[in-house]
Amino acid sequence: MSDVQQRISDIVKGNRVVLFMKGTAQFPMCGFSGRAVQILKACGVSDLTTFNVLEDDEVRQGIKEFANWPTIPQLYVNGEFVGGSDIMMEMYQAGELQPLLQQ
Repeated sequence: MSDVQQRISDIVKGNRVVLFMKGTAQFPMCGFSGRAVQILKACGVSDLTTFNVLEDDEVRQGIKEFANWPTIPQLYVNGEFVGGSDIMMEMYQAGELQPLLQQ
């Protein structure tokens, strides 16, 4: 495992809810990241950890390989990859995301 993959793994495993995004929860730098944050707020997530991939090019590229998922944002819950903002929205609308986040 490369250094960047190990760093990503440590972040994912060390936090219950992690969103790799463009910008921060307070200042999202793309619409998809902003939508992902709004979904998590709507679900009542209080222990969200975000990682701004715009501040770290290695992680920005490495996260795409980590989950074999080409886009950002990416949500991880309890060490498991959940998906990007489209999947988050689908799960939220279907009522599947809320119980996952409230464990």
